[in-house]
Amino acid sequence: MLVKTKAIVISTLKFQEKSLIVKCFTLSDGLKSYFVNNAFTGKKNSQKIAFFQPLAQLEIETYHKNKGTLERFKEIKIQNPYHSLSQDITKTTIILFLSEVLHHAIKEDGKNEPLFEFLETAFTWLDNHDEIANFHLITLLQVTKYLGFYPQNPDNENPYFEITEGVFVPFEGVSCLSKETTQLFRKLMELRYQDNQKIFSSTQRQELLKILMDYYTFNIDGFKKPKSLEILKEVFA
Repeated sequence: MLVKTKAIVISTLKFQEKSLIVKCFTLSDGLKSYFVNNAFTGKKNSQKIAFFQPLAQLEIETYHKNKGTLERFKEIKIQNPYHSLSQDITKTTIILFLSEVLHHAIKEDGKNEPLFEFLETAFTWLDNHDEIANFHLITLLQVTKYLGFYPQNPDNENPYFEITEGVFVPFEGVSCLSKETTQLFRKLMELRYQDNQKIFSSTQRQELLKILMDYYTFNIDGFKKPKSLEILKEVFA
């Protein structure tokens, strides 16, 4: 079946010398993997390697056979070209990190239009703004809404966050954040992209990043912490 849809590039894998396997998160069908023959040498502009940079926003025409095999592109074009993501080392690091997170977090269980629309808006915002110190933290937390494990009962006044269950509780248990760290986590939950990016110190950002990675690990089977995590830590140190 021929499908025309928007897509976000999640990851690429080189196949032999000239080809690629490209994993995309599509608006129409969720996660799909495509085989791109002669990606490095093909004459068609629709199959140039530049289109398959991490988290690139594409518009594609594709044949979806839905038989569990690799799909094929018919046409590809940039749907929303980025202007600063490849020029700014901080933004590039964030993009590499988040693409790794999404690679391990999004499972092949059909479309998720709200998540797609959130990611589309978020990456466009990142491309157009310079104050971005908390972008990765806000994005990681917001993504949990669309994957089904956003923290529960956040409006109560319980002083501890129980990280394995994702709830705020009145008494401190073995797997709870401390009272101070819970307050820090609550502050992140209230934060939006346009808010003051200097609200956290670098030490607090590192602490929040660790909490979020642990939270993903507890809630997603087989989740692997990104290889780019250490690079991200250095950038925001």
